[in-house]
Amino acid sequence: MFPVLLILLRPNYSTKKPQKTTKMAGNRTFTMLKPDATIANNSGAIIKMIEEAGFRIIAMKKTRLSSELAGKFYEIHKERSFYGELVNYMSSGAIVPMILEKANAVEDFRKLIGATDPKKAEPGTIRALFAKSIDANAIHGSDSDANAEIEGSFFFSQFERF
Repeated sequence: MFPVLLILLRPNYSTKKPQKTTKMAGNRTFTMLKPDATIANNSGAIIKMIEEAGFRIIAMKKTRLSSELAGKFYEIHKERSFYGELVNYMSSGAIVPMILEKANAVEDFRKLIGATDPKKAEPGTIRALFAKSIDANAIHGSDSDANAEIEGSFFFSQFERF
């Protein structure tokens, strides 16, 4: 009788795909700390700013992109002159991708990170504080709800989101 109880109590490890319980649109965004930020040991300070701004981290990991994966992530820019340099840069060191949650997430996060060019970024924004140049600008932030969903799904499965 004991083995029967074990079988009855065993979790169901179904091969079915997990159903999405939450959509990113509207209240979630994607970000990624870039190699210049991680190399300079600014990850902790930037993450602290993100949390203090009211964002909740849904998923996060430290990883490194291969040239192939960086190329896939930035495929939208493939025809642009800077594509090769961008792929090389993004595969040059560790990155920290994250999915964040907050009401009005995309717009609020874009304000928090500041302009792509740190010289034009508002004082107190992440890029004003941590970016080195327009190319090494410390952090990526999704520009729309749709791109937040695509970019978050590039790095995280549904099982990696909390």
